[in-house]
Amino acid sequence: MPLQSRTPIGVGLPRAGPPPASVETRFGGERRPYPALLRCGVGGGSAALRLPSPILWSLVILLSPSLRAAESETMTEHRLRGIVEQQQALFKEAARQGDALDEASFRTQLQEVVRDYELLLRDNPKFAAGFAAYGYLLGKIDMRKEAAAILLKANQLDPDIPLVKNQLGNFLAEEGKPLQAAPYYLAAIKLEPNEPLYHYQLGTLLTEARDDFLKSGEWTRDALDQAMHEAFRRAAELAPDRFEFTYRFAESFYDLEAPDWNAALQAWSRLEEQAGTSIERETMRLHAANICLKLGKPVHAQALLGNVTDPSLQGQKNKLLEQLAHAAGK
Repeated sequence: MPLQSRTPIGVGLPRAGPPPASVETRFGGERRPYPALLRCGVGGGSAALRLPSPILWSLVILLSPSLRAAESETMTEHRLRGIVEQQQALFKEAARQGDALDEASFRTQLQEVVRDYELLLRDNPKFAAGFAAYGYLLGKIDMRKEAAAILLKANQLDPDIPLVKNQLGNFLAEEGKPLQAAPYYLAAIKLEPNEPLYHYQLGTLLTEARDDFLKSGEWTRDALDQAMHEAFRRAAELAPDRFEFTYRFAESFYDLEAPDWNAALQAWSRLEEQAGTSIERETMRLHAANICLKLGKPVHAQALLGNVTDPSLQGQKNKLLEQLAHAAGK
């Protein structure tokens, strides 16, 4: 795809906004409102403006093993470092401004970043890390097809950039092609096994597209459950401070055909200890009470529910109290 200097920047600009005020519990098929995929900062709310770890120049280092091994920068690498730092500063400031963001100013500054990428790549048409970083930016502003074309170019130039594999997997998953997306996620994990985001993405894909994988005949339900659960477990293990990862691991027990409810109870108990707000702690107690009911421990469930008082959680609490009463009446 030829690089154009008049990229339509106004398409899909991320908007800053507050994160969800609470975590929705999951009973009777209800699911919490996290996005299906974390597209390296793409999505709604203030999270849309957050770079995954690592950030700044370490983003470029992540892009290319050849840059990571270099002892000194070339002029081309130095130019890319400057563009990435400018880009990171722009999105950081946009996140700080929140709802007061001056979108016209943001769009103008973003256009300057785009122009810098295009000049860099015109001067260096085989610079894989440059194409990867540019494709990443286009993905952040929701120019998905343009981003995919640039990322495919980066992948052709250097097939060993994990972030590129992950972003291409995202594109295919969002296009409704989960079977084609899976190998890209697996490749990203193989190249960068300690990046929690890649494990999370794989687990999400295997969960959301379970029927597609089973219909392919290449997966059994048991194998799919094991791969999904292990992906979420690994993401939580690698990033214990990322609430969305640790929460999703605990929640993944609900997705299993034959869950280990004792292990699930331990996971929710750990989350309660780590919770930073009272509503989060009470949400974890709801889940623990739900698990206790499944384990045939109504007394424990009753004690946990007695410590859930937040009005916003009363609906879920009442559902569990109904189950408790039903169990007692048998």
